[in-house]
Amino acid sequence: MSSRTILVDALVTAAGKEDLAHAALVIASIEYPGLDPAPYLARLDLLGDGARQHIRSRVDETGDAEPRARLAALNAYLFDQEGFAGNRAQYEDPRNSCLNEVLDRRIGIPITLALVYMEVARRAGLPMEGVNFPGHFLVKFADGTPQGTILDPFDAGAVLSERDCRRMLARHGDAEIAFDQNLLATATPTQIVVRVLLNLKRIYVNMRSFPQARDVTELLLAVTPSALSELRDRGLLAFHLNDLYGALRDLQTYLRLSGMSEPKEDADDDSRKEREQLWEHVKTLRRRVAALN
Repeated sequence: MSSRTILVDALVTAAGKEDLAHAALVIASIEYPGLDPAPYLARLDLLGDGARQHIRSRVDETGDAEPRARLAALNAYLFDQEGFAGNRAQYEDPRNSCLNEVLDRRIGIPITLALVYMEVARRAGLPMEGVNFPGHFLVKFADGTPQGTILDPFDAGAVLSERDCRRMLARHGDAEIAFDQNLLATATPTQIVVRVLLNLKRIYVNMRSFPQARDVTELLLAVTPSALSELRDRGLLAFHLNDLYGALRDLQTYLRLSGMSEPKEDADDDSRKEREQLWEHVKTLRRRVAALN
């Protein structure tokens, strides 16, 4: 069994069990082959125990057991005492997307800090959910209200109002996306895993680290088999890596499944341009494969 197959199987198993911490550590093994998840899962257990004790101590000290007070105690423990913080200076560093490094270095990006926050909060007895907000992953404390309390682990667990979320969308989101309460819906475990993978893939592509980017794309296809764009990207990455047969297989399959096998008169300019570019790749690949036979 190849190392890539082992990686895919491990991620599918972890995602199927909704074990986000284990899934994130499997993803991190792309950057750190042979990474053992056990010590880092144990560290999350210790952080969870520490958070639970800190919250209990604060409640005993102040007599305030309200949700906001418990959240404040969790934030004080994770961000003041343990020193977790957003890595604003080196946001594009791939280590920020690797849970082992986030736990070692105490810095990360919104999605990985949210993972730490959710995992520690869950172990401390606070129900926390992910929010797949455009451009900036958030978390939600399930406090019994319809919307919950929205928090930003990248900003030391700051509580966000709807107005804050609207401003964040204007800063980080797609200009064409209008604010809607559905943007604050609970993210599924698969959506969270995909968000981690997409961040890492983007970073690797920008770094021109194509072997790692292709590994990430393999994982994306494993957890979202119907994502045709990932099939296309895997083919393009194979093309860059001179894997002629893999590139030809994926690009031809993508063109067929996406309905681009034949030109369409009503296709928009972007679709037409994409089809033309991909067919040029396919023609080149066919010539090169034929020359090998």
